[in-house]
Amino acid sequence: MRHLDYVAAADANAALQRLSAKPQEAAPIGGGTNLLDLMKLHVQNPAVLVDINGLPLSQVREVEGGGLRIGALVRNSDLAQHPLVRERYPVLSEALLAGASPQLRNMATLGGNILQRTRCAYFRDVSQACNKREPGSGCAALDGYNRMHAVLGVSDKCIAANPSDMNVALAALDASVHVQGLKGERSVPFIDFHLVPGTHPDKESVLQPEELITGVTLPASGFAARSRYVKVRDRAAYAFALTSAAVALELEGTTVKAARVALGGVGTKPWRSKEAEAALVGKPADEVHFKAAAEAALKGAKPRTHNAFKVDLARRTLVRALSLTAGIA
Repeated sequence: MRHLDYVAAADANAALQRLSAKPQEAAPIGGGTNLLDLMKLHVQNPAVLVDINGLPLSQVREVEGGGLRIGALVRNSDLAQHPLVRERYPVLSEALLAGASPQLRNMATLGGNILQRTRCAYFRDVSQACNKREPGSGCAALDGYNRMHAVLGVSDKCIAANPSDMNVALAALDASVHVQGLKGERSVPFIDFHLVPGTHPDKESVLQPEELITGVTLPASGFAARSRYVKVRDRAAYAFALTSAAVALELEGTTVKAARVALGGVGTKPWRSKEAEAALVGKPADEVHFKAAAEAALKGAKPRTHNAFKVDLARRTLVRALSLTAGIA
């Protein structure tokens, strides 16, 4: 039986002290909905669990200018139903409610969801080759059954898709992630927080082992209130995205003044498409230009044997999301 130490941190400094003492062996735990699964599968084997639920990170509050600061321990259910989120950032509420089940959403936290690890079957099976789990071992998904895998941001080392619905919405909202370490705090634009696999699939984000996510800031914007999330999956509930799209639009009459587009289910990270946004701005909000934006978003796709269908499905998903957001569907 593997020995496991557990400590409940009284404050952020205590948590960081324990994490930095054994940065490769200690793991913070909030809701635990992802970490405990991976521990049961022996994919992650921390020697120390640092319980951070006692930290004062469970609030949603307004910030100057009309944005929101969301604590890392805010539960997904609470965030999805928060009146200011539903009013000002509906795409975030819709994305959260599209994920997992009510029971899991009641436990899962903002910070944990940001760091949610891939559901690649080869990553979760320790008998299979996986560069993300064991660098240099290979990637069984490349020539295996890769229907659920990514087509954007892939490399010859890894094609695992980021599984989070919430992350797609945050990528479309110009969010910033707040990170705290023993040397101080820093803020990272959400679209820069996650990393594409490249030659190091084991490095999934810019977060260091001895750091904690403390929260996220959503800025006020002219487009966030007009936003939607569309998810396509194998069944109507409790299933990961085959494709998804988070879209926000600011319109002047029928012309797109500003746009934000992010895709899920198809990227190795939450996939913000500035190409699609550029194809929309200054154009009429109609199906012709929505299709052009979808073409631009998927132009660099690199499908494998079993997931080529995702390219056209993602285009259709994005067109649907744009049409709903613009009110023409």
